[in-house]
Amino acid sequence: MISVIQRVASARVEVGGLTIGEIGAGLLVLVCAERGDTQAQADKLLAKLLKLRIFSDEAGKMNRSVQDVQGGLLLVSQFTLAADTSGGNRPSFTNAAAPEDGRHLYDYFVERARAAHPVVQTGEFAADMKVHLVNDGPVTIPLRVQ
Repeated sequence: MISVIQRVASARVEVGGLTIGEIGAGLLVLVCAERGDTQAQADKLLAKLLKLRIFSDEAGKMNRSVQDVQGGLLLVSQFTLAADTSGGNRPSFTNAAAPEDGRHLYDYFVERARAAHPVVQTGEFAADMKVHLVNDGPVTIPLRVQ
């Protein structure tokens, strides 16, 4: 699975002009399932995400996790993270999981996140979403688990 993690002061997702997910300080996580990805990889990604020390401590060092600071999670599916641009100027998305498999893994990931963390909001799988965020830092980290 592939993700892009952004530390945010706030973030929200709109579908059709309506806000469907919103957090204050925390992590906006763009998530993509690739062909062959499993629930074990989703579990590994979530564990890493919750423990990733990218929030500042009192000394200003990145030494705290989203759990430590009681931040929110905004989880947004984004199959375009699987883009392959090696063959030209038009990306290929053949590495992305089939839509039904991607939905299953995204739903599983969200379910597990909600069981492990108190503030979890989401986008809408396969919807045309508008994502608004105030990137804090900025801190943006790509993360892939095998």
